[in-house]
Amino acid sequence: MEEAAVTSPQDIFRPNWTYFTFFSESRDGLAMPVVETVALSVIFVVSLLANICAITLLARKKRLVTANCFVLNLFCADLLFISTIPFILAARWSGAWTMGDLCCHLLFYVVSLSGCVTISSLAAVSLERMVCIMRLHQASSCDPKAVAGGLLGIWGFSALTALPLCVFFRVTTQPANGKEDFQICTMIWPSVAAEFVWDVLFVVLDFLIPGLSIVIGYTKIFKVTKETRKNLTMSSAYVESQQLLVSQKDYKLFRTLMVLMCSFFLMWSPIVVTVLMILVRNFKKDFQISSSFFFWIMAFTFTNSALNPILYNVSDVRHKWWQVLRCRLSDKKLDSSDTTTQKNENDQPDLSIIAK
Repeated sequence: MEEAAVTSPQDIFRPNWTYFTFFSESRDGLAMPVVETVALSVIFVVSLLANICAITLLARKKRLVTANCFVLNLFCADLLFISTIPFILAARWSGAWTMGDLCCHLLFYVVSLSGCVTISSLAAVSLERMVCIMRLHQASSCDPKAVAGGLLGIWGFSALTALPLCVFFRVTTQPANGKEDFQICTMIWPSVAAEFVWDVLFVVLDFLIPGLSIVIGYTKIFKVTKETRKNLTMSSAYVESQQLLVSQKDYKLFRTLMVLMCSFFLMWSPIVVTVLMILVRNFKKDFQISSSFFFWIMAFTFTNSALNPILYNVSDVRHKWWQVLRCRLSDKKLDSSDTTTQKNENDQPDLSIIAK
């Protein structure tokens, strides 16, 4: 594709410049493709089953609150993310890029889009629950207008900020070591400055700011929890007259989402760092990153799609079994109510309390 190999600043000023090949790689032997296929296939199957089960369990809840709608959106983003795995494996097996321009434009765009939607959904849940707690609201039923607006904003913002990946990824030819030229799918920016500006803006807008909003939300929540424990030491009369009982399910949700947040940052940080390392190649000629290294970093990131639904549901199951061990199970379903005022005369209240 001659028109794809448009001259760029690197081509003009560095005649021997080679683009980063991402998933394309000229190599011999079948050992590594087999290992890579097994690894990604296991991740794909586990992620697919876990996310479908998680979506089914949440969708079957009789009372779907706003926070759960954003969690559902997170699981849908995970499914979109793992949908790119077959195309990545095809590129690893063929060595050269053989899936055409359209797939080249969309592959990394979908990867970036799903990652943005995932962290934005986590941020939306934490902020929504924080607002409810700070305003002393109980977990409310799903508000269709608020949820629709939130989801539209999340997907619209993510699609817009990831758009350059769709525009500037293209198919071009590149020489291999001692072999004939082969096609690769790579990003060709109009200038190094444009690539630098987008990389920085993307990390800030789609990674740091949502992450910061999550941290702020949890800081507020933990502050309220600390004040709650202090209030529990006061007299019963004062507590009953000055406090508001709020469902402990909200706090269980906060703990679960904090685990999901930590998992996201742990598994997405390496790929963000790797993207910045690819940018460094523009300034340091001898700095090289292998396609295999990038593949295994992506495989590690894909694991997050399997962990999200597993961590979310394991936390819920663990909570229920803990209640069984403490003989706290009642005849009612555990999720039939978001607020309760029942207390055991001999035990501390199980409910969280927030000062007015």
